[in-house]
Amino acid sequence: MPGSDAFDLRQFLRGDGRNAGVWIALAALILFGLARYENFGSAYNIVSFLNYNSMFIIISIGMCFVIMTGGIDLSVGSVAAFASVVAAYLSPYGIEVALPGGVLAGAAFGAINAFCIIAMRIPPFIATLATMLAAKGGALVISGAQTISVDWGSNFTKLGMEKAFNILPWTIVIVAIVAIVLWVVLEQTSLGRTVLAIGGSEDASNLMGLKVNRAKVFVYLLSGGCAGLAGVFLASGFGAGQPLEGIGWELSAIASVVVGGTLLTGGLGSVTATVAGALLLGLVFNILNFENGRGTISLSAYWQMVIRGGFLFVVILLQTRMNASRQKAG
Repeated sequence: MPGSDAFDLRQFLRGDGRNAGVWIALAALILFGLARYENFGSAYNIVSFLNYNSMFIIISIGMCFVIMTGGIDLSVGSVAAFASVVAAYLSPYGIEVALPGGVLAGAAFGAINAFCIIAMRIPPFIATLATMLAAKGGALVISGAQTISVDWGSNFTKLGMEKAFNILPWTIVIVAIVAIVLWVVLEQTSLGRTVLAIGGSEDASNLMGLKVNRAKVFVYLLSGGCAGLAGVFLASGFGAGQPLEGIGWELSAIASVVVGGTLLTGGLGSVTATVAGALLLGLVFNILNFENGRGTISLSAYWQMVIRGGFLFVVILLQTRMNASRQKAG
């Protein structure tokens, strides 16, 4: 059909309409925030929000690819903490060394995960649970269980504290580039189709002659690398490698992926909807902080987690019902 290979903006944003729920919820929260809070749409709030949540967005993108194969990666939070310490130690050599060093540290754990899952046939849950503990222990060992200050005399902190062209944080620019590249990989390449096929049925994918192991290595290396990049953002943005950070980040990433409409059983997913899911969950906290600032409520961080969990449940319920309606209509 002529023009069938043309860029489809609706597909790019919504994943063929399967993920409308997350976009509707995100738009509704943004409109609510703009209408209710005076400084919600200020440049300061937008930049701060994007800069902080860039860590969770990048981890969620990597997690999305893993889950699309029917796997899971529980190690991403600990790997990010480990990478933040590595990046802090490398910061005296500048961003040219600390950035790739942190990413490679994360990718190394991804390689370990891939080896355990593919070569040793250990279930992903067990393999990544083990590397989660190893990364957390490793971060504490090499840091002496202390935060490691970065070298403020180098250019390393520019990544997390300065804006590209004085407009957007460098972190979110990098995240946007990664997201676009990985969207192309998923939607336009045989590797992306193999990732989805594995989630649909790994046995069938093997019978069809697809390069299953190559794709699985790719997704775990990607997840580890994304976690490593998040660790670099953490060290650069907060001025220190933090071995005790990252607790629960894997759950936030999984939640963002699920909210974005990716099936936990694999075979279906969307990079852009995952980004929207991560933004949505971050926006809930942002709005709760504004509400606390107004003095109308006083919610502790614990109650904010309860509300965030309830909101997550509502969005997933909405997503499930919309998908069920489409299946019946189809």
